Amino acid sequence: MIQSPEGIPAAIEYIANYMMIAAQTAPKGRGMDNLLIKLVTEEEKTALIVKMKEIGEKANVAFFLRDAENLTFSQQIILIGTKTGSRGLDCGLCSYAYCKDKPQLSPCIFNTIDVGIALGSAVSSAMQFKTDNRIMYSAGKAAMELKILGENAVCIFAIPLSVSEKNIFFDRG
Repeated sequence: MIQSPEGIPAAIEYIANYMMIAAQTAPKGRGMDNLLIKLVTEEEKTALIVKMKEIGEKANVAFFLRDAENLTFSQQIILIGTKTGSRGLDCGLCSYAYCKDKPQLSPCIFNTIDVGIALGSAVSSAMQFKTDNRIMYSAGKAAMELKILGENAVCIFAIPLSVSEKNIFFDRG
């Protein structure tokens, strides 16, 4: 039993900041940093929840509604995405032979890989603090539609955090 519940908001904000440091310092392809990392404000959280419900109802996708409910009870939410653009490798891994042929809004495969590595670093940090979390595509999609990380942000995922008696991201149905 936690004797000081008023200490939880400060602790979870500290953990969220620690997670963002872990994401930022994660290895990056060619040493180029195209990550976008942000701690969501209360106003942005409300907008995310509304947008997720809108997407879920419009597309008849139940997990968007379930995830929106999870965000309601989350104490902090981190967004991690990447900028559009290329690294100039002409590697062909994105299905375009040359970077110049790739549509501007399509992320470079290396940027996308960097997002995955950053997500792993962030959630492993949350684990060290025994903080409940979940990587959510649904909240990331809503954040992208709301342009919370900017006009050129793509491949966005959210990591909501919770400290409670039971993990709100488990047994979600």
